Amino acid sequence: MKKLLLGTLLATAAFASNATVVEMQTSQGTIKIDLFDQQTPKTVANFLSYVESEAYNQTVIHRSIEKFIIQGGGFTFTDDFEAIETSPAIINEPVLSNVKGTVSMAKLSNNANSATSQWFFNLKDNSANLDVQNGGFTVFGQITPDSYAVLDKISALVHCGEIPVVDITKEQCANADTTLTIANLVAINSAVILDDDPNSSVNLSPKENTLIDNVNPTDPSSGDSSSGSMSWLLPLLLLGFKRRRVA
Repeated sequence: MKKLLLGTLLATAAFASNATVVEMQTSQGTIKIDLFDQQTPKTVANFLSYVESEAYNQTVIHRSIEKFIIQGGGFTFTDDFEAIETSPAIINEPVLSNVKGTVSMAKLSNNANSATSQWFFNLKDNSANLDVQNGGFTVFGQITPDSYAVLDKISALVHCGEIPVVDITKEQCANADTTLTIANLVAINSAVILDDDPNSSVNLSPKENTLIDNVNPTDPSSGDSSSGSMSWLLPLLLLGFKRRRVA
């Protein structure tokens, strides 16, 4: 009994976490993210490199799926969506679980080690799907409790396909004469490091990804799925706006 209790305490201690804190100022409000420096060091370093280079400033939220995810970190918008410059892809670190409120890296289908700049917020517990799909999606942070309202606000916007929009109606989304401007999109105005001390945010308790250990690399359940695919099918998605772009 004592050995079991000790083992439980050690496991809990191993996944207690401190964190660097990043703040995103968006057109819909402020989102704060505590990063899991200890558990996913390569992914955190990659994310912070984009923050420090201001690559995320003036980017937009380009994908939002109700009760699933909100995705950004890939595009700016002037007259059209333009992909930001990316660094080489990073090694996957699927040690934590894609539960509600966590932040994870997006990547290409059937390529576990393809994440570059794009990330997504989990709007619900997506662990049953995303902890095992495509080698598991790397969770590298979690939002603070006061940030949930901003994600809810984005989710509640009118969506043109999977793109959340402001001051655009569903009817306008379907109208070929509708023009889109940056004011009609959810913008990340800035992303900054509030505190670069990995111990600046304490007493976090990220949940371990225990599902990934039970997945056979050749098992179809570990691949892509239509219900929760995080593949970058964005060129196809965004072509629709090229035909009905709002100026």
